[in-house]
Amino acid sequence: MTVTPTSEPLTTLSVDTLVIPLPHPVTSADTDTLTDALGVSFTRALRNLGGEVGDTVVFYPEASEAEQVVLVHAGAIDADDAEALRRGAAGAADAVRTAQADTVGLVLPSLPASLQAGTQAATQALVEGLALAHYRYTAYKTDVDDAAPTLDAVHVAYRSDHDAEAIADGATRAQHFVQATYSARDLVNRSPHEKTARDLAAAIEASGDTHGYTVETWDREQIEDEGMGGLLAVNRGSVEPPTFSIMEWAPDQAVNSRPVVLVGKGVVFDTGGLSLKPTKDSMDFMKADMGGAAAVVGTFEAAAQMKLPLHLIGLVPATDNRPGGHAYVPGEVVTMHSGATVEVMNTDAEGRMLLADALSYARRYDPELVIDLATLTGAAVTALGHYASAVMTSNTPDAAERLYALQRAGERTGDRVHPLPLYDDYKKQLKSEIADLTNVGGRPAGSITAGKFLEHFTDYSWMHLDIAGTAFLSSAQPYSPKGGTGAGVRLLADYLDHYARA
Repeated sequence: MTVTPTSEPLTTLSVDTLVIPLPHPVTSADTDTLTDALGVSFTRALRNLGGEVGDTVVFYPEASEAEQVVLVHAGAIDADDAEALRRGAAGAADAVRTAQADTVGLVLPSLPASLQAGTQAATQALVEGLALAHYRYTAYKTDVDDAAPTLDAVHVAYRSDHDAEAIADGATRAQHFVQATYSARDLVNRSPHEKTARDLAAAIEASGDTHGYTVETWDREQIEDEGMGGLLAVNRGSVEPPTFSIMEWAPDQAVNSRPVVLVGKGVVFDTGGLSLKPTKDSMDFMKADMGGAAAVVGTFEAAAQMKLPLHLIGLVPATDNRPGGHAYVPGEVVTMHSGATVEVMNTDAEGRMLLADALSYARRYDPELVIDLATLTGAAVTALGHYASAVMTSNTPDAAERLYALQRAGERTGDRVHPLPLYDDYKKQLKSEIADLTNVGGRPAGSITAGKFLEHFTDYSWMHLDIAGTAFLSSAQPYSPKGGTGAGVRLLADYLDHYARA
């Protein structure tokens, strides 16, 4: 998909579909836009438009080169929040897809004076909303009619009173964020039979080749040599070997002398192991248990496309978690990469075992900051549902500043996070009589005790994102269809962009 700005008059803009977001309150400039594009009065155009954000009405005007014009309710514009525009534009995706439109004109509405400085953000939000909502994964569809049409080009139409440079920047940024999110969604949605640990590692290598970052892939022997006991324990029930992918984006103009490290949980399918999951509403969507790994891949792609001036390292430990004659069992003690010993009380708490090894390995980079992403706990879903990811952070001097910056990135992108505490009081829930700690802390505060477990393997500035509720959806949200969402990609791309400029 390409995204390009245009100042061409709407009546002569040659696109399949013209999308006109209508924010509230309506301005005279917007009414003029409607009249020019539709060839009908403003009052008539609004007659059938619903009152909810995302509601649409479709016209087939003779005055426009477009085959159809979609008017969409874009809600109230707030100077600090472009999310209404993102959700409003998403409402037009169904009409665009139904018309099988390959090219779309997206009209930038008039902006209040308070938001003129946010023209870039408004442009980005509109394009993201439309394109992210348009996404469908159809790799396994055999009926051509079921295959989603491709959105090849989006032309952002603007008037002379808009900031053309800001619009161009917003359009380019949106194109990068959307492509990276698509990549993460595609990885999550891929069938498990084509997504072994080696398949995931190969996909990461292919992404690196395409986007210009380096990838090193370790096999079982190298993982054994490194002493990654957690990853190896989880892998024991599988017929497929584990992998450990090391990604690096190291531009010459990097502003950080010590890297930022991103760690993604790569459990390509999770049965729960011997602590077997139920199928319904649990194991049936566990192909998404590598959503953290997908988010790291997407973030690296966005960073490379943006030419982000940051030295980044990405770590993806990958395996499936299955029952079997050699599977790790409740009650056994595992020696981790760090040398710490863990008493396994539940084999379905496997993600933290992989992540702990990767977080321990990250120490050798002397990182400036480490961020891990994982579909880690059902408790995060219980606490926050599907509308925000949980975030926990180490108690270092920069913790409050880091957390605030990440929350602001979440508000800007709509990929929101909410903090949970990591008080030392929670340590006692992980106490073991025979090892250094257990891998579960009981039912109370399950997300927090999982974070507390991971904290044991860190001694640097660190943030943990539990994306269990946001990485995969069983019912659609405004610009996230059912299935993989790409949670974390736009959040981290935005956060790291601001981090580099701080």
